[in-house]
Amino acid sequence: LAQKYDPQRERELRTWIEGATGRRIGDNFMDGLKDGVILCELINKLQPGSVQKVNDPVQNWHKLENIGNFLRAIKSYGVKPHDIFEANDLFENTNHTQVQSTLIALASQAKTKGNNVGLGVKYAEKQQRRFHPEKLREGRNIIGLQMGTNKFASQQGMTAYGTRRHLYDPKLGTDQPLDQATISLQMGTNKGASQAGMTAPGTKRQIFEPSLGMERCDTMIIGLQMGSNKGASQQGMTVYGLPRQVYDPKYC
Repeated sequence: LAQKYDPQRERELRTWIEGATGRRIGDNFMDGLKDGVILCELINKLQPGSVQKVNDPVQNWHKLENIGNFLRAIKSYGVKPHDIFEANDLFENTNHTQVQSTLIALASQAKTKGNNVGLGVKYAEKQQRRFHPEKLREGRNIIGLQMGTNKFASQQGMTAYGTRRHLYDPKLGTDQPLDQATISLQMGTNKGASQAGMTAPGTKRQIFEPSLGMERCDTMIIGLQMGSNKGASQQGMTVYGLPRQVYDPKYC
């Protein structure tokens, strides 16, 4: 906050306050305003009668009361509440930047009210317009441009609510859909499809390999997907349940 304090603004404020009140602030700008006497005289010059009584700075509470009276007076003068400093910002030296900002806001308000002030900005005046009640009622029947516009809009090419609009691709040579029973490209296409080679639902389609000399399969033949028993025999097999001995010829 201290880095935001502007010495140039302080010199401009000193010139304005001393010229308006006719009193010298002193070498230290903030210490010269701490008792609140010069501040109360300043607002009384801008708006006479703003502070009815200015206390002599004998004790601290006298100084704080002067500062409080000044703050209430400038709020009534038109300075915004968020631009006004707290009494301790000046009295306890906690925020001189905010004190400077408040005095500049007071100068701007004084300039707006027609006073000859060499700093601050002149606030824009409020331009209040009053419309006849009949005009206000007529405006309720007009759709503003903020809501968009339906100028040049039409229902050409629109279908009934809930009706599906089919899409087709002319490059594929498909006919333009004429009714609602046509399947659109979004759902795929069945052009050129047939049921040739298809079996009944649930029927097994056998696969065989002609290079092995196998005949075409029927439902009684095990397909290659399940393995093959071609050339198999029961030679060397024992009766079910009999143990098969394993031996090493080297020991027999």
